[in-house]
This record gives sequence, structure tokens and C-alpha cells, in this order.
Amino acid sequence: MTRVVFLLVPQLHLLDLAGPAQVFSSVADLGYDYQLHYVAEREQVPTVQGVPLVADTRWPELAPDDLVIVPGWRPAAHGPQGPVSPGDLRRLAEHHAAGGTVASVCAGAYALGRAGLLDGRRCTTHHEVQDDLARRHPAAQVVRDVLYVVDDRVVTSAGIASGIDVALHLVATRHGPATAAKIARTLVVYARRNGHEPQASALMRHRSHLSDSVHRVQDLIDSRYAEPLPLAELAAAGGVAERTLTRLFRASTGLTPLGYQQLLRVERAEHLIGHGTTVEAAARAVGFTDARMLRRLRARPTRSDPVSSGSSRPGSGTPPATSRAA
Repeated sequence: MTRVVFLLVPQLHLLDLAGPAQVFSSVADLGYDYQLHYVAEREQVPTVQGVPLVADTRWPELAPDDLVIVPGWRPAAHGPQGPVSPGDLRRLAEHHAAGGTVASVCAGAYALGRAGLLDGRRCTTHHEVQDDLARRHPAAQVVRDVLYVVDDRVVTSAGIASGIDVALHLVATRHGPATAAKIARTLVVYARRNGHEPQASALMRHRSHLSDSVHRVQDLIDSRYAEPLPLAELAAAGGVAERTLTRLFRASTGLTPLGYQQLLRVERAEHLIGHGTTVEAAARAVGFTDARMLRRLRARPTRSDPVSSGSSRPGSGTPPATSRAA
């Protein structure tokens, strides 16, 4: 069982909480073993929008696979740093030190900063308080005007609706892009929004389009990205001819189907490597026959956005439109 613990403070923003909570609740609805917890200093938690919340004053026992999220609050209510107790700050730091993931939405980044989790790391927050966060935590590298940043199991987001984006990113990292895509469609949101080039997943960058055929093909690639996928099979999934699929896919995503599949493979391999897997093992796990192709794609300076115009460029590593997905 994975626990998702929300640390609530007075005058929090409802959407900062409700967006990520809805995402992880939907994960549980799909059959994954998730349990949501809401903790606070006091049982009654007032919100900016006037709807009172009820929380538990006791924290559950946490394991490294669990996730702690700090929703944001209105800085004017009690200063941007927020009324987070020393005990709760210690719990945030201890959970991360034990191998857990800690995330924030909007001004919740201040709690992570006070817990010492932003020092030496890249982070972000709502644009209205970015300068103040940087001033209060000079050891942190505040990235401005992005939706979210992920750095060594410390996840920070800009706030409000971006809490949904970062929650979907976390779901994609844990359970694959197909699961995150299914949840996004359930929520009826444009959830494939950019975070920041080095951190954003492919499904966040290449799903903000309206082509149902391409979405169906992406669903298939998302769920079977490590397998050989002939263009004919992809076209059948989209209900279109192969040449039509190539044209639609380029127009909708700026990529060929194979280029999109390779992007998913590389990003999954990066995640595995970041958790201690060797390059060779990661390459095999994501479907490459050996590590040479993975090394070439990882070394490509534009791999986070391989083909912005939809054309194959010499040396870009993006295969021709008629290539078989492999």
C-alpha cells in the first residue's frame, strides 16, 4: 500500500489540495493500492475559499514508497512561510532522508525550504512569491515561470492547477504514462502541460491536442512502449491509414510515432538510471536491444523536444515517418 499524506495548514487553497487528491484518488479507483491521509495541527482547518476541512492530528507510519504533499496557502494570511510546526517540518525532512518523496504546491514550497529540503536543489513556486522564496532560501535554485520541478525526490510546483500536472507526472513515473493518460481523460483536463524541459515527461508535452486518432495511438504506445510496434498496427489502432497517421501524428505532436516511442523509452530509462540501474539494464528494460542506441539518444542535446517542427533532421535521432516503431 502506498500512502499519500497531505499536510494541511490554515488558509490553504482548496484547488492546491483537491487537484492532487483527485488524481491519487483516481489511481486508487483503477485498482492501485493507494490510501489518502490528511493531517494537520488541529482537526478543523479553515480554507481561503471558506469551506472548512477536517483532518487527523496524528501522522500515519510512513514508508519510503509513500508520498507527502504540502498544499499551498494564502501568504497574506500569516506570511508566506506559513504556520507549519517544527514537528511537521522534522517529519518532512525525515521522510525524505528515509528515501521518500516530498512535494509541494504553490506556497507549500516554503515548508520544504524551512525543512532544509530546498538547499542545493532546483525548485519553483507560484510566480507571485518566487522572488521572496529565493531571498529566504538563497541556497536553493529557484526556477521561474515553470509549472513544476523535480530534483532528487523533492517536487515543487507553481500552484493551483499545476498541482494536477505534477500529480499526473508522479503517477506516470510510478505506473507508466498510460495510467496517467487514463486518469487525465477521466478528469477531462489538458493534463499534458509542460513542466520544465529537463523534468517534464513526454506525455506532458505531446498530449495537448484534439486528435482522437492520435490519442488512441499514443495510448497504445504508452502502454507498450518497450515492444516493437509496426506502423500498420498503430494505424489500425487510430482507425486511419498509415500515411494519414504519419501526417496526423506529426501535426499533433511534432514527432513521428517512433520518435514518440523512443522519447518514452529514454525518459523511463533515465528514471531507472536515476534509481541505480545500469545503463545496459535500463536499455534492455525499455526495449532497446543494447545500450548503444540509448546512449546516443541520451547524448542528443535536444532529446527533451526532439522535433519541434515535425520534420526529421539529420543527426536528430528521429526516425523517418514510415519507420517501424521498435
